[in-house]
Amino acid sequence: MRRRLILLIAPVLALMLTAAEPAAAPDRPLADPAQEARAQALFEDVRCVVCQHEAIADSPAGVAGDMRRLIREEIAAGATDQAVRDDLVRRFGDYVLFTPPVRAGTWLLWFGPFALAALALLVILVRAGRGAVEAQPLSPDEERRLQDILANKKLRRDLDATSPHDGR
Repeated sequence: MRRRLILLIAPVLALMLTAAEPAAAPDRPLADPAQEARAQALFEDVRCVVCQHEAIADSPAGVAGDMRRLIREEIAAGATDQAVRDDLVRRFGDYVLFTPPVRAGTWLLWFGPFALAALALLVILVRAGRGAVEAQPLSPDEERRLQDILANKKLRRDLDATSPHDGR
């Protein structure tokens, strides 16, 4: 029995161990403080492709460490900040930047929220413009029938419509 249990659990444990991400290598800052300051500024503008809501400066993911290393290597090689951004966009797409460029492929990202807000405002204005429907007055015949119903005390009361606490 134990042997069967071990044979069932072993593949699951092996899969879990292979799926674990190795720890990121420790960051090695650039020797030049000006270059390191440029790298740190870029780290804040680049999104971690694993975490997706964190800058690579704050992300503990291994791929974020690799991206930090790549940025430092490119800066040390003499690349401009824009060249580094362009290379990251080429590798990972526009999503890697927290502020992607405005172009045809990113229009929905930039202007979609404004379009949704304008559409919601339009719907509200159209609904408000309709106005309330006015009730038609009762005809004399309907008025007379209503008075007869209200005056008739022999009508059976709806026991479900009354509360036991209203004193009736």
